[in-house]
Amino acid sequence: MNPENFTKLNSGFAGQGNRRNRQDVFKEFDATELYCPKCKRAVPVRKRLLLVLPEGDKYEYLCSICLEPVGSKLDKQKQATTLII
Repeated sequence: MNPENFTKLNSGFAGQGNRRNRQDVFKEFDATELYCPKCKRAVPVRKRLLLVLPEGDKYEYLCSICLEPVGSKLDKQKQATTLII
């Protein structure tokens, strides 16, 4: 296998034009499995809404076996949240 061919085939990943396309594809991730220190292994997780903040919604990931918190995530909102009182 010639290393020059590999560089030519994958040269689009290093270009500026493709950087925006890659960011559009991977805008948001949701965890399906995380490591649980109590179970001592990677386990499926449940996503629970923890807080609604002005900068976005904060979620907590819970172990589906022992319900221990194993992580959190802040979903940043593109639009400003309007508060109705």
